[in-house]
Amino acid sequence: MYRRKKTHFKQTPDMPPRVTARLERRVRFSESDALGIVWHGRYPIYFEEGFANLINTYGFSIKDFYGNGFNAPIVQFHIDCFYPLMLDELFTISASLVWTEGAKIHTEYALIKTDESIAATGYTVQMFTDIKTGQALISPPAPIVELRRRWAAGEFTCQD
Repeated sequence: MYRRKKTHFKQTPDMPPRVTARLERRVRFSESDALGIVWHGRYPIYFEEGFANLINTYGFSIKDFYGNGFNAPIVQFHIDCFYPLMLDELFTISASLVWTEGAKIHTEYALIKTDESIAATGYTVQMFTDIKTGQALISPPAPIVELRRRWAAGEFTCQD
């Protein structure tokens, strides 16, 4: 068994618990090579699918970012690969928001095989920026403040 961190972001007892959403997927023909192995460069796409599912699960979408005048580009991306995913294999994408007070989003990911082994884990840090100027925001935009208020109030039920 490979060594891996349980989490990438430190969670303290005073922080609301992370919120997680899962999405079941099957490896498609176009995602694998001639040997039926998924190229590791596909994993960020799986993470992106997981992130979209996560925020949609909790009543938000990427379109809401743009509609409210902000964006959230990735400024850090990390991935650890442990076992390959194979053609036609079922797997689960797990994405978790980790609490942060700043003008950013911390998200952790896991690609989980049907035998519960971990194919890959990773994380992203996204920074809020003004959609017109591209300048970094110093404080979170109003919709994110409201989302965090609801999160801290315990309105979100973790799917994990």
